[in-house]
Amino acid sequence: MSVTSAGGSIVLVGAGNMGGAMLSGWLDKGVSGESVTVLTRTSLSETIAAKLSAAGGRHVNAPPEGLVADILFLAVKPQMMDVALPPLTSLVGDNTVIVSVAAGKTLAYFASQLGDRAMVRAMPNTPSMIGRGVTGAFANPRVTDAQREAVDQLLRASGPVEWVATESDIDAVTAVSGSGPAYVFYLVECMAEAGRKLGLPADLAMRLARETVSGAGELLNRSAEDAAQLRKNVTSPNGTTAAALSVLMAEDGIQPVFDKAIAAARRRAEELGS
Repeated sequence: MSVTSAGGSIVLVGAGNMGGAMLSGWLDKGVSGESVTVLTRTSLSETIAAKLSAAGGRHVNAPPEGLVADILFLAVKPQMMDVALPPLTSLVGDNTVIVSVAAGKTLAYFASQLGDRAMVRAMPNTPSMIGRGVTGAFANPRVTDAQREAVDQLLRASGPVEWVATESDIDAVTAVSGSGPAYVFYLVECMAEAGRKLGLPADLAMRLARETVSGAGELLNRSAEDAAQLRKNVTSPNGTTAAALSVLMAEDGIQPVFDKAIAAARRRAEELGS
């Protein structure tokens, strides 16, 4: 199954920030708009609606009669799934692969609603909105090689895809990368606040922190060296960076805080699935 072929039908349920970002990426990467149906209970944003229309796709508020999806993408908030899923049964056939990007919702939950089908749990993150995301994915045994390849192509429109060995790993992926952008944004807030407390104007401190973190991220993206080596490269012995890292890397520094934070995120992901 090729996602760019005219024969494969893709149904996207939900087109908010994440669903809209994925749809935009698909169309930019050459997926045929004529193969795409977007199903939402509300109207699309003007930008997404115009892009979908120009590509020949369609937007509907209820499952079209007679349509069976090759790939059914569920981009609905977890708390809305109980309402969203029952009307979708007509879209699911023997050859459908169901893909969920909802945090916490297990494949067993979807099977109870839509039947024992080929299914993938995926967890993208918000940089997917600019094509710089990363997605963790798990496929159940019913997913064929062709289905997995087709889903992989769609997910890669937003950035790299990492397939994990067990479904429980998706909760850890959610904790590390799914929620991860918020940790980075908070780091910027903390750096800026620390600069303000040292006497810098608040707006200047924020600009310095923001550009430092985004620039460091781009350096990490372009460099062949790993994060540890890049850290060492900027740390002169007995210098200012070393003084700061002696605090951040202490036994009561940032690592144990991250350990607790990411463990809390994973627990919450597991709770959402229970």
